[in-house]
Amino acid sequence: MQRLRWLALATVLGAAVPAAAQFPIFDAHIHYSRPDWDTYTPERALSILAAAGVRRAIVSSTPDDGTLKLYEKAPKGIVPFLRPYRTRDDMGSWHSDPGVRAYIEERLKRGIYRGIGEFHLGAADASGPTVKRIAELAGERDLFMQAHVDDVAIERLLTLYPKVRFLWAHAGMSSSAVTVGKLLERFPKLWVELALRTDVAPGGTLDPEWRALFVKYPDRFLVGTDTWVTSRWEVIRDYHRAVQVWLGQLPRDVAESIAWKNGERLFPQ
Repeated sequence: MQRLRWLALATVLGAAVPAAAQFPIFDAHIHYSRPDWDTYTPERALSILAAAGVRRAIVSSTPDDGTLKLYEKAPKGIVPFLRPYRTRDDMGSWHSDPGVRAYIEERLKRGIYRGIGEFHLGAADASGPTVKRIAELAGERDLFMQAHVDDVAIERLLTLYPKVRFLWAHAGMSSSAVTVGKLLERFPKLWVELALRTDVAPGGTLDPEWRALFVKYPDRFLVGTDTWVTSRWEVIRDYHRAVQVWLGQLPRDVAESIAWKNGERLFPQ
């Protein structure tokens, strides 16, 4: 009976979308890190995503074992990314730690990862030897790099590593639509995810500048949640309800691209 229950949950992601959801969702920013494990079993975490209409999700975790826990239960629904953090202590020093280079090289031997990140980085550290080596690995293996950085740092990364495709976490967190648009125009290997960017649709109404940008670049954006703390798991459903509201204010083809088609195209099963 337990085995049957696990098999059923493994098919939850990728199954039918709840009736209340207008669009299926490809969530480009989920973490299942150590503090989450005691509160949410892998089965429970997967059921939360499914209830929110999430068809597939990019998952990266600290440590990486959290990502593997979800991937083992739902390999068709989880898109594994590898964070350069063995523990949270690596967050501020990974870019200059040769041990992280060895860690990434060893973990990539599993052959399951579709990207490296999410990682935090300042522009001044973008050319360090560890970052350079990881970018080389990403380029060689056609892996995305998911960067939680400001607009200065993402421009620096894209300039230094032109062979690498970058997924810009949170659209820089506070970068304006104008700034994001200029970067998209300059760098064809930049994609943008919108986790935590509630300013895209303040009060539920889509901002005109963001709307124009989505219509101009419908194939360059993805939505995301960011479960950076355990309590975020409880808001995933409400968060995506709010996302559905502003997606509904876009032309349907644009909304479908941002909601899920871009993710499916970039990370085919």
